[in-house]
Amino acid sequence: MADVVDAITTPLEPRPRPTRQQIKRWRRHLAEERIEAQTYRNLAAREEGEIREFMLELADAEKRHEKHWLTLLGEHAEPAPRPRLYSRMLARLAGRFGSVFTLALVQRSEQRSDYETDADATEQMVADERIHGEVVRTIATASRNKIAGNFRAAIFGANDGLVSNLALILGVAGAGMGNGWVLTTGIAGLLAGSLSMAAGEWISVSSARELIQASTPEPLNPRSVKQLDVQENELVLLFRARGETSEEAHAHARAIFESVGPPGEDTGTVALELIAPQGVAAKDDSAENLGRPFQVALASFFFFAIGAVIPLVPYVFGMSGYAGILVSLAIVGVALLLTGGLVGIMSGRAPWLGALRQLAIGLTAAGITFALGNLFGTVA
Repeated sequence: MADVVDAITTPLEPRPRPTRQQIKRWRRHLAEERIEAQTYRNLAAREEGEIREFMLELADAEKRHEKHWLTLLGEHAEPAPRPRLYSRMLARLAGRFGSVFTLALVQRSEQRSDYETDADATEQMVADERIHGEVVRTIATASRNKIAGNFRAAIFGANDGLVSNLALILGVAGAGMGNGWVLTTGIAGLLAGSLSMAAGEWISVSSARELIQASTPEPLNPRSVKQLDVQENELVLLFRARGETSEEAHAHARAIFESVGPPGEDTGTVALELIAPQGVAAKDDSAENLGRPFQVALASFFFFAIGAVIPLVPYVFGMSGYAGILVSLAIVGVALLLTGGLVGIMSGRAPWLGALRQLAIGLTAAGITFALGNLFGTVA
């Protein structure tokens, strides 16, 4: 009893006074938690249903983390710390657009949390941040899938237009052709490339959708199932052909027989999930993720044309020679950086990596073509 009384009456040891570095770091965490909660609330305001609920719950979780840093900071929490410019821009984007691009940026932000290396962050907070990243990744992936087909066609079309027409123009300019020839060649490349890309995308998407549909099993008719020999039925053969073991196939077949009910009773078709191999639902989704052939072809045509126009801009304004080449290279380089950065954002990776990769590939192809054009022009 005395031990209990002593434990109660013994004063708690005062918390060590935080260092200046700790206060600075805690204030940064506090500001980021507040702005992240605001970002999720902004996203929730533009969503509905379950997605809205998810965003509000994430905002509540960020508020719990905020309380942790407030407790550690005490009087040092004032004046209110200012979050990073990037985080403030993200919150504004979420409030104005709430699009898949914002979700992809939020995903990357959550994945870059430095709580794992911060001794003052609790293990629960570290685990929370990991889960937050996965929740946002799942929601962002679902959003990306809705635009995957058209987005892919748009990005590929724009990049192809930029690189192929730049290479074509530089090849002609490198051979010593005048402004008129460069423009004529560029416009011809624009039209031919746009039509070719559109036709190729239409054929590609149509063929892929037909292949997926042909690979999707049809529901079994219960009347047909009831006619099978329970002891020696072809259902086992069907499921084994789909990769199941003998035991799995027999168990699967028994589930089918149990689902169709007694003979003479019409129960409709057997549930697709009972007869379909694993991933068949994903196949249905993947067909939709490819996009509709006409829409994808139109996006490819339109964005290839936009990309192919950009290298022509200096020649439209009468430039020629090395001046036209340098200006064309500069504006195409900026466009490649933008499209590459956009791909990086959508994929949840660093935008600058995608931007630099796109720039390097595009300018390398253009440089090789220009060198060949120079060579042929010299030989001629």
